Amino acid sequence: MNLGYLTLGVVLLVGTVVDLLWTTLWVEGGAGPLTSRLMAGTWRSLRRLGAPNSRLLSLSGPLIFVLGLTVWIVLLWSGWTLIFAGAESALVDTLDRGPISWSDRIYFAGYTLFTLGIGDFAPREGIWQVVTVLATGSGLLFVTLTVTYTLSVLDAVTQKRAFANNVSGFGTRSEEIVRTAWDGEEFRGLDLPLNTVVTQLTVLTENHLAYPVLHYFHSARPDRSPAVEIAALDEALTLIRFGVPAEHRPNEVVVRNARRSVENYLETLHEAFVDPADSPPPSPDLRALREADVPTVSEETFEASLDDLETRRRTLLGFTESDARQWPTRGTE
Repeated sequence: MNLGYLTLGVVLLVGTVVDLLWTTLWVEGGAGPLTSRLMAGTWRSLRRLGAPNSRLLSLSGPLIFVLGLTVWIVLLWSGWTLIFAGAESALVDTLDRGPISWSDRIYFAGYTLFTLGIGDFAPREGIWQVVTVLATGSGLLFVTLTVTYTLSVLDAVTQKRAFANNVSGFGTRSEEIVRTAWDGEEFRGLDLPLNTVVTQLTVLTENHLAYPVLHYFHSARPDRSPAVEIAALDEALTLIRFGVPAEHRPNEVVVRNARRSVENYLETLHEAFVDPADSPPPSPDLRALREADVPTVSEETFEASLDDLETRRRTLLGFTESDARQWPTRGTE
Protein backbone atom coordinates (compact mmCIF):
# COMPACT_ATOMS: atom_id res chain seq x y z
CA MET A 1 0.00 0.00 0.00
CA ASN A 2 1.41 3.39 -1.05
CA LEU A 3 -0.14 5.90 1.34
CA GLY A 4 1.44 8.85 -0.48
CA TYR A 5 -0.36 8.15 -3.75
CA LEU A 6 -3.57 7.26 -1.94
CA THR A 7 -3.58 10.43 0.15
CA LEU A 8 -2.78 12.68 -2.79
CA GLY A 9 -5.51 11.04 -4.85
CA VAL A 10 -8.12 11.51 -2.12
CA VAL A 11 -7.12 15.16 -1.67
CA LEU A 12 -7.43 15.80 -5.42
CA LEU A 13 -10.82 14.09 -5.58
CA VAL A 14 -12.30 15.81 -2.55
CA GLY A 15 -11.04 19.22 -3.67
CA THR A 16 -12.36 18.76 -7.20
CA VAL A 17 -15.77 17.45 -6.15
CA VAL A 18 -16.19 20.29 -3.64
CA ASP A 19 -15.23 22.85 -6.28
CA LEU A 20 -17.53 21.22 -8.84
CA LEU A 21 -20.55 21.11 -6.52
CA TRP A 22 -19.82 24.60 -5.18
CA THR A 23 -19.72 26.07 -8.68
CA THR A 24 -22.67 24.22 -10.23
CA LEU A 25 -25.12 23.77 -7.36
CA TRP A 26 -24.57 26.56 -4.83
CA VAL A 27 -26.55 29.38 -6.41
CA GLU A 28 -25.44 32.13 -4.01
CA GLY A 29 -21.93 30.81 -3.43
CA GLY A 30 -20.33 32.00 -6.65
CA ALA A 31 -17.61 29.84 -8.16
CA GLY A 32 -15.57 27.37 -6.13
CA PRO A 33 -12.14 28.42 -4.81
CA LEU A 34 -10.26 26.70 -7.63
CA THR A 35 -12.62 27.79 -10.42
CA SER A 36 -12.79 31.42 -9.27
CA ARG A 37 -9.00 31.75 -9.24
CA LEU A 38 -8.71 29.98 -12.58
CA MET A 39 -11.29 32.29 -14.21
CA ALA A 40 -9.78 35.49 -12.80
CA GLY A 41 -6.22 34.49 -13.72
CA THR A 42 -7.19 33.47 -17.25
CA TRP A 43 -9.15 36.69 -17.79
CA ARG A 44 -6.21 38.82 -16.65
CA SER A 45 -3.91 36.96 -19.04
CA LEU A 46 -6.32 37.38 -21.95
CA ARG A 47 -6.66 41.10 -21.22
CA ARG A 48 -2.88 41.49 -21.35
CA LEU A 49 -2.71 39.60 -24.65
CA GLY A 50 -5.75 41.11 -26.38
CA ALA A 51 -6.64 44.74 -27.07
CA PRO A 52 -10.08 46.03 -25.97
CA ASN A 53 -12.90 44.73 -28.20
CA SER A 54 -10.50 42.28 -29.85
CA ARG A 55 -11.52 38.89 -31.17
CA LEU A 56 -9.52 37.23 -28.40
CA LEU A 57 -11.53 38.93 -25.66
CA SER A 58 -14.80 38.09 -27.41
CA LEU A 59 -13.77 34.42 -27.12
CA SER A 60 -12.81 34.75 -23.45
CA GLY A 61 -16.09 33.36 -22.08
CA PRO A 62 -16.04 30.09 -24.08
CA LEU A 63 -12.28 29.70 -23.51
CA ILE A 64 -12.56 30.15 -19.74
CA PHE A 65 -15.60 27.89 -19.57
CA VAL A 66 -13.94 25.05 -21.52
CA LEU A 67 -10.74 25.47 -19.52
CA GLY A 68 -12.69 25.07 -16.28
CA LEU A 69 -14.34 21.87 -17.50
CA THR A 70 -10.97 20.53 -18.68
CA VAL A 71 -9.36 21.18 -15.31
CA TRP A 72 -12.18 19.31 -13.54
CA ILE A 73 -11.73 16.33 -15.88
CA VAL A 74 -7.95 16.26 -15.47
CA LEU A 75 -8.13 16.50 -11.67
CA LEU A 76 -10.81 13.80 -11.36
CA TRP A 77 -8.91 11.50 -13.69
CA SER A 78 -5.61 12.15 -11.90
CA GLY A 79 -7.18 11.62 -8.48
CA TRP A 80 -8.65 8.23 -9.37
CA THR A 81 -5.42 7.17 -11.09
CA LEU A 82 -3.44 7.93 -7.93
CA ILE A 83 -5.97 6.07 -5.79
CA PHE A 84 -5.69 2.95 -7.96
CA ALA A 85 -1.92 3.35 -7.76
CA GLY A 86 -2.20 3.25 -3.98
CA ALA A 87 -1.86 -0.54 -4.03
CA GLU A 88 0.03 -2.78 -6.45
CA SER A 89 -2.77 -5.34 -6.27
CA ALA A 90 -5.67 -2.92 -6.87
CA LEU A 91 -6.15 -4.02 -10.49
CA VAL A 92 -6.08 -7.32 -12.33
CA ASP A 93 -5.17 -7.67 -16.02
CA THR A 94 -7.91 -9.89 -17.45
CA LEU A 95 -5.70 -10.68 -20.46
CA ASP A 96 -2.71 -11.60 -18.26
CA ARG A 97 -0.20 -9.38 -20.07
CA GLY A 98 2.12 -8.86 -17.12
CA PRO A 99 2.55 -6.27 -14.33
CA ILE A 100 0.17 -3.30 -14.12
CA SER A 101 1.88 -0.13 -15.41
CA TRP A 102 1.07 3.54 -14.87
CA SER A 103 -0.43 3.75 -18.36
CA ASP A 104 -2.69 0.81 -17.44
CA ARG A 105 -3.90 2.62 -14.31
CA ILE A 106 -4.53 5.82 -16.29
CA TYR A 107 -6.42 3.80 -18.89
CA PHE A 108 -8.53 1.97 -16.29
CA ALA A 109 -9.30 5.16 -14.36
CA GLY A 110 -10.31 6.90 -17.61
CA TYR A 111 -12.70 4.30 -18.96
CA THR A 112 -14.16 3.76 -15.49
CA LEU A 113 -14.69 7.49 -14.97
CA PHE A 114 -16.40 7.88 -18.34
CA THR A 115 -18.37 4.64 -17.85
CA LEU A 116 -17.05 2.96 -21.02
CA GLY A 117 -16.88 -0.48 -19.40
CA ILE A 118 -14.21 -1.88 -21.73
CA GLY A 119 -13.08 -4.54 -19.27
CA ASP A 120 -9.38 -5.03 -20.15
CA PHE A 121 -8.68 -4.60 -16.46
CA ALA A 122 -10.80 -5.36 -13.42
CA PRO A 123 -10.62 -4.30 -9.78
CA ARG A 124 -9.46 -6.88 -7.30
CA GLU A 125 -12.25 -8.33 -5.18
CA GLY A 126 -13.20 -6.46 -2.02
CA ILE A 127 -12.68 -2.77 -1.33
CA TRP A 128 -11.37 -2.04 -4.84
CA GLN A 129 -14.67 -3.11 -6.37
CA VAL A 130 -16.41 -0.53 -4.18
CA VAL A 131 -13.81 2.09 -5.16
CA THR A 132 -14.48 1.36 -8.83
CA VAL A 133 -18.21 1.88 -8.32
CA LEU A 134 -17.45 5.24 -6.65
CA ALA A 135 -15.24 6.21 -9.60
CA THR A 136 -18.05 5.39 -12.03
CA GLY A 137 -20.51 7.34 -9.89
CA SER A 138 -18.25 10.41 -9.88
CA GLY A 139 -18.08 10.23 -13.67
CA LEU A 140 -21.86 10.13 -13.97
CA LEU A 141 -22.12 13.03 -11.52
CA PHE A 142 -19.60 15.05 -13.51
CA VAL A 143 -21.29 14.45 -16.87
CA THR A 144 -24.79 15.16 -15.55
CA LEU A 145 -23.84 18.36 -13.73
CA THR A 146 -21.65 19.77 -16.51
CA VAL A 147 -24.24 19.17 -19.23
CA THR A 148 -26.94 20.86 -17.14
CA TYR A 149 -24.56 23.66 -16.15
CA THR A 150 -23.49 24.25 -19.75
CA LEU A 151 -27.06 24.58 -21.01
CA SER A 152 -27.91 26.96 -18.15
CA VAL A 153 -24.86 29.15 -18.82
CA LEU A 154 -25.65 29.38 -22.55
CA ASP A 155 -29.21 30.43 -21.72
CA ALA A 156 -27.88 33.05 -19.29
CA VAL A 157 -25.48 34.40 -21.95
CA THR A 158 -28.41 34.84 -24.32
CA GLN A 159 -30.38 36.71 -21.65
CA LYS A 160 -27.36 38.89 -20.92
CA ARG A 161 -27.06 39.96 -24.55
CA ALA A 162 -30.81 40.47 -24.86
CA PHE A 163 -30.67 42.87 -21.91
CA ALA A 164 -27.83 44.86 -23.50
CA ASN A 165 -29.70 45.02 -26.80
CA ASN A 166 -32.84 46.23 -25.05
CA VAL A 167 -31.09 49.04 -23.19
CA SER A 168 -29.06 50.10 -26.24
CA GLY A 169 -32.40 50.71 -27.99
CA PHE A 170 -32.84 53.73 -25.68
CA GLY A 171 -29.33 54.95 -26.45
CA THR A 172 -25.70 54.25 -25.61
CA ARG A 173 -25.13 57.35 -23.45
CA SER A 174 -27.04 58.69 -20.49
CA GLU A 175 -27.89 62.04 -22.07
CA GLU A 176 -29.14 60.28 -25.20
CA ILE A 177 -31.42 58.01 -23.16
CA VAL A 178 -32.98 60.95 -21.29
CA ARG A 179 -33.44 62.99 -24.46
CA THR A 180 -35.07 60.01 -26.19
CA ALA A 181 -37.51 59.57 -23.29
CA TRP A 182 -38.54 63.27 -23.29
CA ASP A 183 -41.47 64.04 -25.61
CA GLY A 184 -41.29 67.80 -25.27
CA GLU A 185 -43.57 68.02 -22.25
CA GLU A 186 -42.92 65.00 -20.05
CA PHE A 187 -41.31 61.56 -19.86
CA ARG A 188 -44.37 59.87 -21.29
CA GLY A 189 -44.28 56.12 -21.81
CA LEU A 190 -41.09 55.55 -19.82
CA ASP A 191 -42.67 53.44 -17.07
CA LEU A 192 -43.27 50.29 -19.11
CA PRO A 193 -39.80 50.14 -20.74
CA LEU A 194 -38.15 50.74 -17.36
CA ASN A 195 -40.18 47.95 -15.77
CA THR A 196 -39.09 45.62 -18.58
CA VAL A 197 -35.45 46.58 -18.07
CA VAL A 198 -35.76 46.06 -14.30
CA THR A 199 -37.16 42.56 -14.86
CA GLN A 200 -34.30 41.66 -17.22
CA LEU A 201 -31.69 43.14 -14.90
CA THR A 202 -33.08 41.20 -11.93
CA VAL A 203 -32.75 37.98 -13.92
CA LEU A 204 -29.22 38.99 -14.96
CA THR A 205 -28.30 39.61 -11.31
CA GLU A 206 -29.48 36.15 -10.29
CA ASN A 207 -27.66 34.60 -13.25
CA HIS A 208 -24.40 36.24 -12.19
CA LEU A 209 -24.84 34.79 -8.72
CA ALA A 210 -25.53 31.32 -10.09
CA TYR A 211 -23.03 31.32 -12.98
CA PRO A 212 -20.00 33.53 -12.21
CA VAL A 213 -18.38 32.58 -15.53
CA LEU A 214 -21.06 34.77 -17.13
CA HIS A 215 -18.98 37.83 -16.23
CA TYR A 216 -16.29 36.74 -18.70
CA PHE A 217 -18.52 36.43 -21.76
CA HIS A 218 -17.32 39.54 -23.54
CA SER A 219 -19.01 41.15 -26.56
CA ALA A 220 -16.83 42.66 -29.27
CA ARG A 221 -19.34 45.52 -29.67
CA PRO A 222 -19.62 48.10 -26.88
CA ASP A 223 -23.33 48.64 -27.59
CA ARG A 224 -23.88 44.94 -26.87
CA SER A 225 -21.99 45.08 -23.58
CA PRO A 226 -24.07 45.00 -20.36
CA ALA A 227 -21.24 46.82 -18.57
CA VAL A 228 -21.55 49.84 -20.89
CA GLU A 229 -25.34 49.75 -21.05
CA ILE A 230 -25.80 49.44 -17.28
CA ALA A 231 -23.45 52.39 -16.76
CA ALA A 232 -25.37 54.45 -19.31
CA LEU A 233 -28.72 53.39 -17.82
CA ASP A 234 -27.74 54.26 -14.26
CA GLU A 235 -26.34 57.63 -15.30
CA ALA A 236 -29.60 58.30 -17.16
CA LEU A 237 -31.56 57.43 -14.02
CA THR A 238 -29.28 59.76 -12.06
CA LEU A 239 -30.01 62.56 -14.53
CA ILE A 240 -33.76 61.96 -14.23
CA ARG A 241 -33.73 61.59 -10.45
CA PHE A 242 -31.35 64.45 -9.57
CA GLY A 243 -30.99 66.55 -12.72
CA VAL A 244 -34.68 67.10 -13.56
CA PRO A 245 -37.06 69.09 -11.29
CA ALA A 246 -39.48 66.94 -9.32
CA GLU A 247 -42.58 68.15 -11.16
CA HIS A 248 -41.20 66.89 -14.49
CA ARG A 249 -39.94 63.49 -13.40
CA PRO A 250 -41.66 60.22 -14.33
CA ASN A 251 -43.19 57.89 -11.73
CA GLU A 252 -40.91 58.08 -8.68
CA VAL A 253 -41.54 54.45 -7.70
CA VAL A 254 -40.48 53.19 -11.12
CA VAL A 255 -37.27 55.26 -11.08
CA ARG A 256 -36.37 54.17 -7.56
CA ASN A 257 -37.03 50.52 -8.44
CA ALA A 258 -34.80 50.77 -11.49
CA ARG A 259 -31.99 52.40 -9.51
CA ARG A 260 -32.32 49.72 -6.84
CA SER A 261 -32.04 46.95 -9.43
CA VAL A 262 -28.77 48.46 -10.67
CA GLU A 263 -27.53 48.70 -7.09
CA ASN A 264 -28.31 45.02 -6.47
CA TYR A 265 -26.41 44.08 -9.61
CA LEU A 266 -23.37 46.12 -8.58
CA GLU A 267 -23.38 44.55 -5.11
CA THR A 268 -23.31 41.09 -6.69
CA LEU A 269 -20.36 41.96 -8.90
CA HIS A 270 -18.48 43.83 -6.19
CA GLU A 271 -18.36 40.71 -4.04
CA ALA A 272 -16.67 38.65 -6.75
CA PHE A 273 -15.13 40.74 -9.52
CA VAL A 274 -15.21 44.52 -9.27
CA ASP A 275 -13.35 47.07 -7.20
CA PRO A 276 -14.40 50.73 -7.35
CA ALA A 277 -12.26 53.00 -9.51
CA ASP A 278 -9.90 55.42 -7.80
CA SER A 279 -11.94 58.43 -8.94
CA PRO A 280 -15.48 58.94 -10.21
CA PRO A 281 -16.24 59.13 -13.95
CA PRO A 282 -17.02 62.40 -15.76
CA SER A 283 -20.29 64.00 -14.73
CA PRO A 284 -23.32 63.70 -17.04
CA ASP A 285 -23.83 66.78 -19.19
CA LEU A 286 -26.91 68.83 -18.24
CA ARG A 287 -26.30 71.11 -21.23
CA ALA A 288 -27.20 68.29 -23.59
CA LEU A 289 -30.59 68.06 -21.88
CA ARG A 290 -31.16 71.81 -22.03
CA GLU A 291 -30.44 71.75 -25.76
CA ALA A 292 -33.36 69.31 -26.08
CA ASP A 293 -35.56 71.60 -23.92
CA VAL A 294 -35.57 69.16 -21.01
CA PRO A 295 -36.07 71.07 -17.72
CA THR A 296 -33.05 70.76 -15.42
CA VAL A 297 -31.92 71.85 -11.98
CA SER A 298 -28.93 74.13 -11.52
CA GLU A 299 -25.42 72.84 -12.07
CA GLU A 300 -24.59 73.40 -8.40
CA THR A 301 -27.58 71.37 -7.17
CA PHE A 302 -26.78 68.53 -9.56
CA GLU A 303 -23.08 68.42 -8.64
CA ALA A 304 -23.98 68.28 -4.95
CA SER A 305 -26.16 65.24 -5.64
CA LEU A 306 -23.31 63.58 -7.55
CA ASP A 307 -21.04 64.02 -4.52
CA ASP A 308 -23.40 61.80 -2.53
CA LEU A 309 -23.27 59.19 -5.32
CA GLU A 310 -19.48 59.06 -5.64
CA THR A 311 -19.05 55.49 -4.35
CA ARG A 312 -21.82 54.17 -6.60
CA ARG A 313 -20.38 55.91 -9.67
CA ARG A 314 -16.83 54.77 -8.89
CA THR A 315 -18.15 51.21 -8.70
CA LEU A 316 -19.85 51.64 -12.06
CA LEU A 317 -16.59 52.90 -13.55
CA GLY A 318 -14.70 49.99 -12.02
CA PHE A 319 -17.27 47.65 -13.55
CA THR A 320 -16.80 49.05 -17.05
CA GLU A 321 -13.02 48.97 -16.71
CA SER A 322 -13.11 45.36 -15.46
CA ASP A 323 -14.86 44.49 -18.73
CA ALA A 324 -12.13 46.26 -20.75
CA ARG A 325 -14.54 49.05 -21.72
CA GLN A 326 -14.49 52.83 -21.82
CA TRP A 327 -16.95 54.94 -19.86
CA PRO A 328 -19.96 55.85 -22.06
CA THR A 329 -19.43 59.62 -22.46
CA ARG A 330 -20.40 61.91 -25.29
CA GLY A 331 -18.47 60.97 -28.39
CA THR A 332 -17.86 57.38 -27.23
CA GLU A 333 -18.57 54.87 -29.99
